[in-house]
Amino acid sequence: MKIKTLDAALKRIDELEKENAGLKEELAYYKNRKTSGRQKHNAKWLAIYNDFIVCHENGMTLAEIAKRNGISERSVYRYKAYYDEMRKVK
Repeated sequence: MKIKTLDAALKRIDELEKENAGLKEELAYYKNRKTSGRQKHNAKWLAIYNDFIVCHENGMTLAEIAKRNGISERSVYRYKAYYDEMRKVK
C-alpha cells in the first residue's frame, strides 16, 4: 500500500500507533502472567526444600510436611525424590 498524501500518512500513523499500543498491552500481559507447571529451583523452592529436609530428618510424615508448607503431597514426593537422589550422590 503506497501512501500518496500527507493526510493519508497521518491517518496510517495513527492506525499504527493504536495497533502498537494494543500489542504493548498484550506483551505486558504475557510478561506478567504466572506460568503454570513446576517451580524452578528458585529461592522459594529452596526455602521449602530446606524446611522439608529438617522436617523429614526429624521424623514428620510426608502428609504433615505438605500441610505445614501448604503444598501438595505430590510436591513433597518430588522433594523426597530429589532429597534421595542428593543423598545417593554424596
